[in-house]
Amino acid sequence: MRKLQTMLLAATALSALTAAASAGDIKFAPVDAPKEDAAKRLVNVSPTVTIDGNAIKTRYHVIARSGDKIGDAEFGVLTDASGAALRDGDGKPIVSNDADFTSFLPVGGKLFSLTHFESRPAAMYLSELKQDSDGNLTPVSSRPVDFTSVGGLWVPCAGSVTPWNTHLGSEEYPPDARSVEEATSLDDIDGYYQPMVRYQGVNDKLMTLDVFKSVFKPYKYGFPVEVAVSEDGSTSVAKHYAMGRVAVELAYIMPDNKTAYITDDGTNTGLFRFVADTAGDLSSGELYAAKWNQTSGEGAGAADIEWIGLGHASDSEIRTALALDVGFSDIFETASYNDDGTCPEGFMSSNAEARAECLKVKPGMEAVASRLETRRYASMLGATTEFRKMEGLAFDPEANRMFLAMSEVSKGMEDGAKQDKGGRNDVRLAQNKCGAVYELSMDGDYLVTKASSFLEGTPQKIEEGDYAGNTCAIDGIANPDNLTFIPGYNTLIVAEDTGSGHQNDATWAVDATSKEMTRITTTPYGAENTSVDWWPDVNGFAYLTTVVQHPYGESDEDKLQDPAEARAYVGYIGPFPAVKTSAMAK
Repeated sequence: MRKLQTMLLAATALSALTAAASAGDIKFAPVDAPKEDAAKRLVNVSPTVTIDGNAIKTRYHVIARSGDKIGDAEFGVLTDASGAALRDGDGKPIVSNDADFTSFLPVGGKLFSLTHFESRPAAMYLSELKQDSDGNLTPVSSRPVDFTSVGGLWVPCAGSVTPWNTHLGSEEYPPDARSVEEATSLDDIDGYYQPMVRYQGVNDKLMTLDVFKSVFKPYKYGFPVEVAVSEDGSTSVAKHYAMGRVAVELAYIMPDNKTAYITDDGTNTGLFRFVADTAGDLSSGELYAAKWNQTSGEGAGAADIEWIGLGHASDSEIRTALALDVGFSDIFETASYNDDGTCPEGFMSSNAEARAECLKVKPGMEAVASRLETRRYASMLGATTEFRKMEGLAFDPEANRMFLAMSEVSKGMEDGAKQDKGGRNDVRLAQNKCGAVYELSMDGDYLVTKASSFLEGTPQKIEEGDYAGNTCAIDGIANPDNLTFIPGYNTLIVAEDTGSGHQNDATWAVDATSKEMTRITTTPYGAENTSVDWWPDVNGFAYLTTVVQHPYGESDEDKLQDPAEARAYVGYIGPFPAVKTSAMAK
């Protein structure tokens, strides 16, 4: 067996080396970690990028910032179900500074962009872009997308574009339906949930518990969200209930147009795989959850990946359950643990939601449980729900592998952590608050079979000098979040979402063979880097998008001098000449 494992690892390494040998060459001029206050307030990017020997001068191009007037719309204003702007206590429209994933969608003779705003209630704005002869992009018009048909949009985070050219978004941190159902006062309702009632026209500062429960339906949120755009600018939206309900960071479609990997953010989360019944149609299929069978506890670890089947379902059958207002107690019976830590006969243990529970699915509710309580159901069936802050994915088509960001290796991933109660302690690693990026090996059918540490942050409490206060090594990653891969150039792009790890979040270009790292962006105080995505050919030009979310909003709030500087940035590095590769998947 050990000899076979050695041969498989050698084959994987050879595949990666072959891909690297045939790759083109891309080099980003390095960006220093800022030391002075002035530099810490800027978006700093590589001034030149050299592609196949051609040096291209570049900068950060801003397409829009939160609150910009674009056509008739104010970019990022949150709206209710009637389309009216939500307003603050002074009567001013509420503008979100939480811009996140931004897609480019060429449709017919036009170029559109969709931008998530990671708020509660959330917003998504459709903008038409003008592309000049040099590839520069400017917005022509913008408008919020209507989500009333699916009950509104909740905390969209990362996203991707499907091979059939639709925007595939997400809904992160869905509300815990059990805690909402069992609440006996508003004090029992998580304050994170309460603002969502504004979408239904309810004042969250004046409501009663009964009013809250009458309009807030937790099972409506936590799904991959697909948006199709027509050339006339009309949109159609769908939440894909068949793909399961978790804290969706990202749903990523493989080149077979059927297999999707879904990452799950938060504490005690899982990794999921969906296989559609029909290529190009995510409305029905089989769902699976990963089981981590650890093979190494060194660093961020390694494992063989087993897949636990969660069954088949369709959007339509889960939509019917939602229409019937199914609740937690309609799906499960609950019980207390025995004194010896086991569940009573007939009940199964779960450590999902960072909560140990004994649960039993009520007869006939298995499909509903698998799609509305996906993480709990997966844990009950033996899948691993111990991951912490699982973030972005990127696919390397030449080497047929994926990369997965884990913002922290902590809590349930630690050996014997308190979050292991109710689970199996599958992941047994030492804490690393700076996080890691994993390499996921796949077979020819895009089935992930192994995971291994690819890149790790280095905890380092810096007490003196220009970087005093940082808790991760300056020249390494800190809390990796969004990823993208540049096919044909063997380059992984890693963006950070870190608090104390790095005072100014960075983006890195990483040689996917040597692992040599180059810092290519830094962002202002308190911002995170989101939506790093490589677009190899948009009407003859290539772009590296990057969105700067909530400047001064996550730390260093006291350094904000002008409220206008807290606005999010949506933009890109480039433009570059279009890059033709053998596999164009991002």
